[in-house]
Amino acid sequence: MLKDNTPLIHEGIRTAYAESEVVVFGIPFDGTTSFRPGARFGPQAVRQELDGLETYSPYLDRDLLDCKVCDLGDIPLPFGNTARALELIREEARSLVKDGKKTLAIGGEHLISLPVITAWLEKHPDLQIVHFDAHADLRDDYLGEKLSHASVMRRVFDRMRAGRIWQFGIRSGTRQEFEFAAENTVMQRFDLAGVEELPYVLGTGPVYLSIDLDVLDPSVFCGTGTPEPGGVTFKELMAAMSVLAQLNVVGGDVVELAPHYDHSGVSTAVACKVVRELALIMAR
Repeated sequence: MLKDNTPLIHEGIRTAYAESEVVVFGIPFDGTTSFRPGARFGPQAVRQELDGLETYSPYLDRDLLDCKVCDLGDIPLPFGNTARALELIREEARSLVKDGKKTLAIGGEHLISLPVITAWLEKHPDLQIVHFDAHADLRDDYLGEKLSHASVMRRVFDRMRAGRIWQFGIRSGTRQEFEFAAENTVMQRFDLAGVEELPYVLGTGPVYLSIDLDVLDPSVFCGTGTPEPGGVTFKELMAAMSVLAQLNVVGGDVVELAPHYDHSGVSTAVACKVVRELALIMAR
């Protein structure tokens, strides 16, 4: 297990595993990417840039130095075997959940959320999912494949009852996906309006927060496999995350950074800051 190997990637993420509350780990997988591959390099890029980021967040008024966060490095995954990769991710997540840790996964493509959420559902059958994304990810299959980053939230839905997936920023999908969402999820199209109601609706119950970074407009975040015009601004995302800091976020992920499509490094910098904010939200 990764817990035997604790890289020191950032001065605020150096707590020993046994003492940690939040565990960061990378999932370098993009085996079902349908357009531009490269998200498997996301975790490595975040680690390379994160050390230059301050531990203090002025958005949340919290500091990683006051938190117990550790990083376990990346899960080693086989190439060309999606089912086996998902099994290994689920085993790692189960181990962390069993140890009483909160999990923060750095992707990788969005399908990596499925095995991590599955591990959390085993502990918390009442888990609520908050999903930021440009895409609905509710296809029943993509070109006949049930396991795809285009169907990840549909596969999550298969494991829970209707009305417990809250989707924000969605601006792309098939007609069938939007029709399915109208009956089975709570979807906010185009923006993050309504996030401010979640603390009242969800209360203190366990929440999993999945952030597909392409929820951001490509002018803010172009280093991704499926950029989608019309996204939210970084300030809007930070405002929404400040609201979510009121929730009991037990697990989360930041996915779909494909760093090689943004040679300026801005997209990686954005991803690093989102990772920091999510770690601080979880380590309350």
